[in-house]
Amino acid sequence: MRTVHTIKELRAVIRSYRAQGKRVGLVPTMGNLHEGHLALVRRALEASDVVVTSIFVNPMQFGAGEDLDAYPRTLAEDQRRLEAEGNNLLFAPTVEEVYPDGLARQTQVSVPEVSQGQCGASRPGHFDGVATVVTMLFNMVQPDVAVFGAKDYQQLAVIRKLVRDLFIPVDVIGLPTIRESDGLAMSSRNGYLSAAERKVAPALHRILSETGKALTNGSDDFTGLEASARDTLAAEGFRPDYFNIVNSLTLKPAVPGDRQLTVLAAAFLGTTRLIDNLSVER
Repeated sequence: MRTVHTIKELRAVIRSYRAQGKRVGLVPTMGNLHEGHLALVRRALEASDVVVTSIFVNPMQFGAGEDLDAYPRTLAEDQRRLEAEGNNLLFAPTVEEVYPDGLARQTQVSVPEVSQGQCGASRPGHFDGVATVVTMLFNMVQPDVAVFGAKDYQQLAVIRKLVRDLFIPVDVIGLPTIRESDGLAMSSRNGYLSAAERKVAPALHRILSETGKALTNGSDDFTGLEASARDTLAAEGFRPDYFNIVNSLTLKPAVPGDRQLTVLAAAFLGTTRLIDNLSVER
């Protein structure tokens, strides 16, 4: 596996892939890779001839007071894990390489509607940062296919709309959430949890599942289910951020008659913010 740190190097390698008629897959990450990320790489390998994984802790998608400085940087271990999976190229640029004129002067991409609410409300500007860096990566790599995890459900919706609205010629694949044996969604931020918090953390998925079962059984009391879930989360020791039942396609609040529903949740456990989701069809 080759590692490059500049856009010039990246484009030279991509040109060689194209000259060989290779189908290129892209897996954008922020590093500190876990089994969930590696599953994305494996899926990309199934869908393409060569896979480019990017590792870039994108400052534009972090708000004031968030964990940008504390976010784990584990490049050497990430390289080892990617090579073992058969990843072909790692692109690991510096902030200066991606934003040479600084963040304040950087053109930004904003995706309306699906960026609003949920994490968009809790983390203002977050999805502008995501949409901007993903657009840049799509332009740098020009992949045929890109793979993202469905754990970040709203992010995936933002990227799908971005690709559709801007006519970007890339197939976006969403991979179902990879979970620990106790149901906790795999996340780089799980490492922030204390031992005691880690024991409590799977309750988030359990409460999502209970809500999903009620929806599958026909309940349209969306407001009541949301309130009950928030109360249960608080009783378990979480500080709920949001717990919303939405239309799976529009991410707007669910209404009776919606057949495809997704429950989106975010909650703090100590100082760690966990997100998860569950989709049902009725």
